[in-house]
Amino acid sequence: VQLQASGGGLVPAGGSLRLSCAASGRTSGSYAMGWFRQAPGSQREFVAGISWEGSSTVYADSVKGRFTISRDSTKRTMYLQMNSLKPEDTAIYYCAADWDYQYPSRLERAYDYWGQGTLVTVSS
Repeated sequence: VQLQASGGGLVPAGGSLRLSCAASGRTSGSYAMGWFRQAPGSQREFVAGISWEGSSTVYADSVKGRFTISRDSTKRTMYLQMNSLKPEDTAIYYCAADWDYQYPSRLERAYDYWGQGTLVTVSS
């Protein structure tokens, strides 16, 4: 399974970006997906997760109300709509898939496959 993240870029504070993550390869099965991020000098942290059906979502407190996670009808593409961006949202954003469970975990170790990351820079 390969995950390809895209959509990062430079945006001013208060702006919006939409990240995408496309799964390819042996994608049969029901799997949860999630977004994590890693800021310079910091550990990777959970951002948001979504269940296989898309009906269950979880968010980090720092992004709740500003970010929205979703999946398309094929379930193979996941999105992260980021609004009201802040400089502290600057990070490399990674998408991940949990092949063992349909419901999203906040734990990095639960995820089996990872994308390469896409850089989001929010200027003040």
